[in-house]
Amino acid sequence: MSVHRTIALVLALMPLVSCASRPSTEQSEPVSRGIDGLTIELDADDPSKSEGVLSDANGNLRFPVGYGRRGLACAGSWFQDGWTPLGRFRVNGILSDERFEMDPELIASSGRTEQELRSTLFRNMSSIDFKGDGLVGEYGIGYISLEPVPATPQPFSFNTYNGRFRWYSFAIHGSNDESRIGKTLTGGCINVDRNTLETLLERAQLGDEILIQSDGPCED
Repeated sequence: MSVHRTIALVLALMPLVSCASRPSTEQSEPVSRGIDGLTIELDADDPSKSEGVLSDANGNLRFPVGYGRRGLACAGSWFQDGWTPLGRFRVNGILSDERFEMDPELIASSGRTEQELRSTLFRNMSSIDFKGDGLVGEYGIGYISLEPVPATPQPFSFNTYNGRFRWYSFAIHGSNDESRIGKTLTGGCINVDRNTLETLLERAQLGDEILIQSDGPCED
């Protein structure tokens, strides 16, 4: 074969090789975003069996959760310390050292600028020793704030606690003591381990809705 014919054949094959080696977007796995549809099942008889279930295209992510030390409150009830409310909830704030997102109306009601909240709010909240045991960081690495759906009157607000400006609400958050996960020891919030919270913080979006339910009795 002549040199000219060999070069021509190589040039003709190059587009085919290039196309064959290019990754196909049709074969890539879908990227999961959001925690919309997350269900949290609370076991009133055996809290250690309580779990969250987040379904996506790759299957179900299951993880243990802890809840309020006083028990379960029925959907639509007034949030009180120690009681974990049941019902449907909407994400209205996502707070961590790396991420800050909050409904604009909440930001406006705080009386602070978004930049100030972004740089100080979660840090302030993490520096409070709620249990009085000398340990801080009781929210772990992040805080996913929740509001009831449909909206019902709640005591949630920005306020100052032990000299620290904070956002007070019902939430999913971490812990500075992971032996508390799967037990009824919180002030009412849902707590999860660090690895789970990292996933939820990465995926959560404002407006995502989650369901918290139980077969056990609840208090009105």
